[in-house]
Amino acid sequence: MLTEAEIAHAGIGRKFQKPTVFEHHSVFDNLELAMKADKRARITLGARLARRRPRPHRRNARAHSTGRRACGRPAGLLSHGEKQWLEIGMLLMQEPRLLLLDEPVAGMTDEETMRTAELCLSLAGKHSVVVVEHDMDFIARIARTVTVLHEGSVLAEGSMDVVQADPRVIEVYLGR
Repeated sequence: MLTEAEIAHAGIGRKFQKPTVFEHHSVFDNLELAMKADKRARITLGARLARRRPRPHRRNARAHSTGRRACGRPAGLLSHGEKQWLEIGMLLMQEPRLLLLDEPVAGMTDEETMRTAELCLSLAGKHSVVVVEHDMDFIARIARTVTVLHEGSVLAEGSMDVVQADPRVIEVYLGR
């Protein structure tokens, strides 16, 4: 079993369903804390003193956070969707090769879901992204390949059209 640090060092970024951000810290500080860097105290303090502010908001623009104006706001004041985007931005700060996203649009408005789909599509070619999600409209927007699991096994795999037409998927998930 790998530790969290070993998983991150292996190039895997994981985001669970409930956003995990440092609510009392600013958006900027959340991004800076997540940045891929040597975190030993002497090095971190020296680097912070040597520069006024790094530019994580540029990297996080891809994560659709609230932008520069929000960098100083406490993360706890963000909406649910903005916290989800901030957490994805925090993952991107770690420069992962693989992103694992569990229910990234759970609890989001339709507009936030659409923006999250845009975000996921913008990551194509830069990162491998695996999404576990029950919102099939969202999956239809972002997925090239859909894998349907049932009781821990692959039930069907292919394009959204192929999977939705699969009689086993219809039987298991639609009860026909």
